[in-house]
Amino acid sequence: MDIASIIGLVVCFSLMIFGMVFGKSFAAVMSFLDPPSALITFGGAFCCIMASYPMAGFIGGLKSIGLIFKTSTMNVPEIIQKIIELSNVARKEGLLSLEEAASDIDDEFLKKGILLIVDGTDPELVRAIMETELVSVEGRHKEKIGFWENLGAMGPAWGMIGTLIGLINMLKDLSDLAAVGPNMAVALVTTFYGSVLANWICAPVATKLKGKNDEEMMMKEIEIEGLLSIQAGENPRVIEEKLKSFLAPADRGSSSEEGGGEENG
Repeated sequence: MDIASIIGLVVCFSLMIFGMVFGKSFAAVMSFLDPPSALITFGGAFCCIMASYPMAGFIGGLKSIGLIFKTSTMNVPEIIQKIIELSNVARKEGLLSLEEAASDIDDEFLKKGILLIVDGTDPELVRAIMETELVSVEGRHKEKIGFWENLGAMGPAWGMIGTLIGLINMLKDLSDLAAVGPNMAVALVTTFYGSVLANWICAPVATKLKGKNDEEMMMKEIEIEGLLSIQAGENPRVIEEKLKSFLAPADRGSSSEEGGGEENG
C-alpha cells in the first residue's frame, strides 16, 4: 500500500473540512453540500468523459485510480544486478545457458528478451520487438493518464456551468434581496466542486500515474540495453557501468562484486 497517496488525499480533505468549520461549528459543512450542484458538476464531468471514451475505456480509466495506492514492485538496482548475473552466466557458459536462467525470472518483458537472444534473433530485431512492446505499454499507460487529465479539465468547466445556471436563476428573481446571498452561495458551490474534483482527485492521480509510467519505462529501457549488451558479448563491468548511468548518482552505489569482479578474457 502506497502510504503517501493515502496520507496526501486524507490530509487534503481534512484541510478543506478545517477551513469550512474554523471559527464555526461543524454544522457549517452543511453549507457546502448541495445535491443539484453535485449532480451538475460531478455528473456532467463524468458523463462528458463517458461520451469521450468507449465504455471499456471509461471503466478502465476509473479503475486505474487503484494503481496510485499500490506500492511499486519495481526495483531498478535489483534488475541491474540480475542483468549483471545473466551477463556472467552468458560469458562463462554461452548464450544458450540463459534459457535455464530465464525460468526463474518473473519479469515477462525481461524473459521475452532472453528467449529472443537464446533463439539467435538478430540484435536489431530484438531491439525492434522489445521497443515495440515498450511503446505499446506506454501507450496504454498514457491512455489512463489522459483519462484523469481530461476529467480534471472537465471538473472546473462543469463547475462553471453550474455556477452560471445558479446565477441566471438568481438574477431572474432579484425582487427578494434576502435570497440573493444564499442563492449566490449555492451558485458558487458548483465552482468549488469542480476545483475539488480537478485538484484533489484528478491532478494527484494523473501525476502519480505519470511517475509510475516513467519508472517502468526506464526499467524496460535498462533491460533492453542490458540484454543487447549481453548478446554483443560485452564485459559485465562495462554493462554494469552502462546500466547504472540510467540512475541518479546517489542511487548508483558501488559496483557489485559479481558484476564488477569479472576479468576481461
